[in-house]
Amino acid sequence: MLVAAIAGVAGYLSDWVKPKSALLDRAAQALILTPFVDIGGKPQTLAQWKGKVLVVNFWATWCAPCREEIPVLMNAEKKYAAKAVKLVGIGIDSAAKIEEFAAALSMNYALLIGSMEALDLTNKLGNRAGVLPYTVVLDRSGKVAYTHAGALTEGALDAALAPLL
Repeated sequence: MLVAAIAGVAGYLSDWVKPKSALLDRAAQALILTPFVDIGGKPQTLAQWKGKVLVVNFWATWCAPCREEIPVLMNAEKKYAAKAVKLVGIGIDSAAKIEEFAAALSMNYALLIGSMEALDLTNKLGNRAGVLPYTVVLDRSGKVAYTHAGALTEGALDAALAPLL
């Protein structure tokens, strides 16, 4: 009887995990294929970095924790560039504000402009609270390997990337 109960719970949990994983995979594919514009107004998709580990950071110029983590992301862009890791910031703000902010800080990673629909996409990627910053790490096949709500530390990002390199 105990074995049957354990098997039933295991079956329930495996059914619960599979749909969640499938939804996350669909959200990741939507992220990769969603057209954004860069600060120059040119349409871009994350698909251009296919085969790389992608660190996608949703942020805003008015967000204090976002500002705190920008040096961590800039350092990671330099540190991991030779290891086929690409950092992409998707700013939830106007192109003019993002361009001015990026120039002032000499931000060295790809910056795209998101809209409120991008925040909806973060929700599908696990950001149930709708907070910024929100970071999603996609492995080389485009699957979600790690998510983080709030400002990332260098140690947390290094730990998330280590098994993907």
